Amino acid sequence: MRQHAFGRTSFTVSEVGFGAWQIGGSWDDVSEADGRAALEAALDSGVTFIDTADVYGDGRSEKIIASVLKSRGGARPMVATKAGRRLNPHVADGYTRANLEAFIDRSLKNLEVDSLDLVQLHCPPTEVLYRPDVFGALDDLRRAGKIRNYGVSVEKVEEALKAIEYPDVVSIQIIYNIFRQRPADLFFKEAKRKNVAVIVRVPLASGLLSGKITRETAFAKDDHRNFNRHGEAFDVGETFAGVPFEVGLQAVDEVRKLVPAGASMAAFALKWILMNEAVTVVIPGARNEAQAKDNAAAAELAALSADVMTATKEIYARLVAPHVHQRW
Repeated sequence: MRQHAFGRTSFTVSEVGFGAWQIGGSWDDVSEADGRAALEAALDSGVTFIDTADVYGDGRSEKIIASVLKSRGGARPMVATKAGRRLNPHVADGYTRANLEAFIDRSLKNLEVDSLDLVQLHCPPTEVLYRPDVFGALDDLRRAGKIRNYGVSVEKVEEALKAIEYPDVVSIQIIYNIFRQRPADLFFKEAKRKNVAVIVRVPLASGLLSGKITRETAFAKDDHRNFNRHGEAFDVGETFAGVPFEVGLQAVDEVRKLVPAGASMAAFALKWILMNEAVTVVIPGARNEAQAKDNAAAAELAALSADVMTATKEIYARLVAPHVHQRW
């Protein structure tokens, strides 16, 4: 698997990482055994970047990661976590030094480490990005040795562009996939120019781009694809990439025709993301060992042709862009 320098940091990471939301919660019932098996399979496949958050299963995801890495020993992958979503209410005024330090201390304990490789503000209110004191607090925590690096996970391109104005923001996590193409218009160019690492989340549009979801698919009550279908719990862009379900299924039917023989649609969709040289790492989630292996296989696919890339842009422009392009 190809390795990429992680922006201006000392880390080098695999181009396909592991998104650990599923093994924490809000994706139906994923047992701890399945979560551990998925992470083990990803690591066995060469994955060297894991992304989690303190709110994924209220710390469950972080604890599973700590346990797996402790049992494996050897060289550790880069582990990124997030902070801020434990605030209730989740408002800009909650992003104080004291609160951030408390969240970071909790993650240090859960992950069983002395310093966090990367902590990301977890899709904070836009106003937070206009408060230099928040980033000053992160600077203080870095100098104290509790974190090695910090970045921001964002919902909108505009937030990403604002965040990288701060000189010590080393990474941005953002949604980018066949159904969310706007980051490539301007943000990726700016990130590359400033040598900011780009972490791509929601690469399969919450499973739509796996090609396995149909109109008859039923989602459990505690699955965000059920309870957040219209943004009831958090930003609707995190669920099916914000694409109306029926529109997404229609677009999937057209994308399916572009998948090369022998490749899964999920691997194809991940490879599409990796075709952009600004992307440092893509972080698909996995509920089990088989999904983790399939995700890693995307790194082995041949480069997609210019005709295929053009075709995906046409599908996006015609069916999807009217619903999402200017919103995020």
